[in-house]
Amino acid sequence: MDFFKRETHIDFMGARRTAAIVTGVVLVLALAALLLRGLELGLDFTGGTLVEVGYPEAVDLAEVRATLEEGGFESAVVQTFGNARDILIRLSPEAGDSDAVSNRVLALLQDETSGAELRRVEFVGPQVGEELAEQGGLAVLYALGGILIYVAFRFEYRFAVGAVAALVHDVVVTIGVFAALGLTFDLTVLAALLAVIGYSLNDTIVVFDRIRENFIRVRKGTAAEVANLSINQTLSRTLVTGLTTLLVLLALYFLGGELIAGFALALIIGVLVGTYSSIYVASAAALALGVSKEDLIPPKKEGEELEEEVP
Repeated sequence: MDFFKRETHIDFMGARRTAAIVTGVVLVLALAALLLRGLELGLDFTGGTLVEVGYPEAVDLAEVRATLEEGGFESAVVQTFGNARDILIRLSPEAGDSDAVSNRVLALLQDETSGAELRRVEFVGPQVGEELAEQGGLAVLYALGGILIYVAFRFEYRFAVGAVAALVHDVVVTIGVFAALGLTFDLTVLAALLAVIGYSLNDTIVVFDRIRENFIRVRKGTAAEVANLSINQTLSRTLVTGLTTLLVLLALYFLGGELIAGFALALIIGVLVGTYSSIYVASAAALALGVSKEDLIPPKKEGEELEEEVP
């Protein structure tokens, strides 16, 4: 625990140009994954029927897919749900009425395995799915717009641009990973994205607040030196918060079951990239835009004590 207590003097801003190249490459790869592969949208957004079926013992997914294809469900998506005995079957809206579809699916599967039993059936209409996708996208945009205004009023417009750039980076990288890995993107993952925005913003605001304090307190030193001092002063808080959050999220991912796995994974990615972006995107962007101590410090009063130097 001594590491978290001792003062560090890491030159974070000295590596900001290298970090900018890394950030650019990662963003290009994430955008390429989104454009070339696209998101594997869940039932919440595409609409359709979700059927959960339980078996008395482990089942071969390839055999289930073959059985459904022979029964006329060529586009069915089959995956395990928590363990090898429970499966989820996703069917497109064109498959028909949810009750009739679930009965047909169960009949087909019971012909192959008599112990198969229906656990759950859900149906989402395509129009509802489109509305959810639209409203979800608007929620993210409104959140970013509100944050831009808030940070601009509380700090300075260049800090606001840096904060929003960091949040856009976090969102793009997170959904880019989901696109690259072909993971299902549903409402729980969208909720995780909004949580990532809040987490990353909190981390960024802590750093910005310390930068503002040091701009006022430490008047001798460049903007990059003040930013380095501030990041080092908040580093232990950032690491402790990030590590404790990750421990909870890892437990959710490995022990929480299939329903919450996507939510937990999105947050794990978001916490990692959010910690990085609060330093090398938000702070570096504010410096690149030319923020300086003159933008934040009050006018010096006559008789004021000698200025404090950067240690």
